[in-house]
Amino acid sequence: MVQVGGDPAPQDVARRLREGMARGVLSFPLTAFRDDGALDPDGFRAHVTGRLAAGPGAVFPACGTGEFFSLDEDEYRTVVTVAVQEAAGRVPVVAGTGYGWAQAARFARIAEEAGADALLVLPHYLTEAPQDGLAAQLEQLAARTRLPLVAYQRGQVAYTADTLRRIARIPNVIGVKDGHSDLDRLQRLTLAAPDGFLFFNGAATAEIQARAYATVGVPAYSSAVHAFAPEIAGAFFTAFRDGDHGTVDKLLRAFYVPFVELRDRAPGYAVSLVKAAARLRGQRVGPVRAPLTDPAPADLAGLKALLTAGLDLVGASL
Repeated sequence: MVQVGGDPAPQDVARRLREGMARGVLSFPLTAFRDDGALDPDGFRAHVTGRLAAGPGAVFPACGTGEFFSLDEDEYRTVVTVAVQEAAGRVPVVAGTGYGWAQAARFARIAEEAGADALLVLPHYLTEAPQDGLAAQLEQLAARTRLPLVAYQRGQVAYTADTLRRIARIPNVIGVKDGHSDLDRLQRLTLAAPDGFLFFNGAATAEIQARAYATVGVPAYSSAVHAFAPEIAGAFFTAFRDGDHGTVDKLLRAFYVPFVELRDRAPGYAVSLVKAAARLRGQRVGPVRAPLTDPAPADLAGLKALLTAGLDLVGASL
């Protein structure tokens, strides 16, 4: 939220995120584009408003699902500003940033000016790096922003326990989002972390692995499904939180597993399939931007049938 009279302490943002994780999924809204590829701020505003109405624990604009990698700095400013305006302080707004630390710092300044509460630091661009470099990347960025940081380990970023201890000493690093699903490594990280350090499951279609993550002390998760079917995402979250294993199994078998099988048919479907599903629900989110491509017609037909069936399970309709 836009701050008056100074910035909140990192621990205050961490507390708000922890409280949000306990009451709802972490929502990663889609960035809306027009058919000609231009940013559609009004479409994005409507999309974010709908996500907020479904009660997420926090909103993460301009991250992976929001095609951060396809946004220029002016577009990024618009996206984060709209998300902050619509959230209006009700839930934390955590904006994406990334590339090398110098470019990440440029996006961080924009997010600060737009009123974001924190930043999700996406994996750096292209190259592999040693552990010292991974830590230094966060140290360099942290020195250039007042916003709390959540580090996203995925792809070429995978922290050791020693590196986790080092980055946890950075005053404004408050947590880690995990996309590797290496539970051995993740358990080592959670045990190495100080009290209060945040972790959440950031695997693609995270509900599939929610139980496994919970066994190592990481029950919170992000939900791409919330972007297009908050009714399904909410039903799963409630059942998972309440230990309703029958409902969890039913939703996994009938919706989530088939969705993942469809998602895995083509690179980039983790975003483009989600966006297509949102369009099927009448949301004005538009197409994906290159290098992503919209789903093939046969896959769209399968998606529509699956989405219809999934919504029926929770008493909703397309």
